[in-house]
Parts: sequence; C-alpha cells; structure tokens
Amino acid sequence: MKLIVGLGNPGAKYEKTRHNLGFMVIEGFLKAFTPVNKTVWDNKDKFKSEIAEIEWNSRKKKTLEKIILAKPKTYMNNSGMAVSLLARFYKIAPEDIWIIHDEIDLPLGMMKIRQGGSAAGHRGVESIIESLKTDKFFRFRLGIGFSKNKDKFVKVNMGSATEFVLRGFSGQESSKARTLVKRAVNAIETALEEDLERAMNRFNTK
Repeated sequence: MKLIVGLGNPGAKYEKTRHNLGFMVIEGFLKAFTPVNKTVWDNKDKFKSEIAEIEWNSRKKKTLEKIILAKPKTYMNNSGMAVSLLARFYKIAPEDIWIIHDEIDLPLGMMKIRQGGSAAGHRGVESIIESLKTDKFFRFRLGIGFSKNKDKFVKVNMGSATEFVLRGFSGQESSKARTLVKRAVNAIETALEEDLERAMNRFNTK
C-alpha cells in the first residue's frame, strides 16, 4: 500500500498558486487514472483530508496495490497532522509515503525525486518530518523558482519567499507549470508501474 499526498492550501483563493502545485499534480493523477469513472474526492474529517482510494494494477510487476491519495485540509504549515493520521490508520511505513510539493530552491519546471533529507525551509515538509518523527519518506520536489533571464536561476530572498509562493503563475509561467504537472503525473505512474529508481532516472532534471 502507498500513501501519496499532494501538499497545498484549501480554498478557492489558493487554487492556482505556486504553493498548491502538489494539489494540482495529485488531482491530475486521479483524473488521468479515472477519466471515465470520475472518482471523486471524499472529505474525511477524521483524517483532516480529502482522500481517494484506488487500486493500481502493475502489468510489469504483476501486482495489484492499494493507493491512498490525499489532499490535507490543514493548510500547508500543518500538513504533518493529516499525513500522520493517515499513516497510522492505514499502517503505512514512511518508505511507502510519497509527498508531492512545490520547491522554491528549484527553477520553475525542474523536478527532483528523492528520499529523506532536510525540509530546506518548506514548512509543509517540516511539519511532516516532525509528525512522523522521520525524514525517510519520498518527495517529488517541483520547482517554482524564477529566473532573471533564460540562463541564470535566481533564488528568492527569504524576505519575499512567503509572498512569492502564494502568487499565481504568469502567462508564460503557466505553460511551464502545466508541463511540469504532466511530467509529475507521468513520474508517479512510472514509479507505481515500475519503481521509484526508474522514475528518478527518467524524470529527475539533470
């Protein structure tokens, strides 16, 4: 069993912001998986999340695996509360938890999948590490940083980081963001169908 969590903030005002990239990906994944059945999100107060349960039939691994998809309703900084409630109820080990989240330290459009490591200032990831008391879960880190020009990545100074992640994408950025969401959905599918190592080799931006 896997627990795949997209991080973001609930509410219409946050829907298209950079910080909600995790929500966009997890919603895109469910839509791609069930375009006909139109599986809907189930609002579960006991998990402080909206969840959807699916079964992934891997042709390559010849396995049928239950997957719990979740969107925490706790707001970003308290994401760990929802993740720990889900992990305890479903008895899911940290190694089987995948967190999809925005990453200000990566340029827009870049993706890095990895296990463990520090939260690097991401409050949602920090909350999950504190709640699970481990950093051994996997992360799909999706770049939302910006460039002054095509060749040079410029990190946002910490004074404006909070404001930056709550902004929407500009017209040119929106195209990159949509492409990134599609790549992240494909990466999740590859990781489930094959394994995480293959997904890392194929989708991690060099």
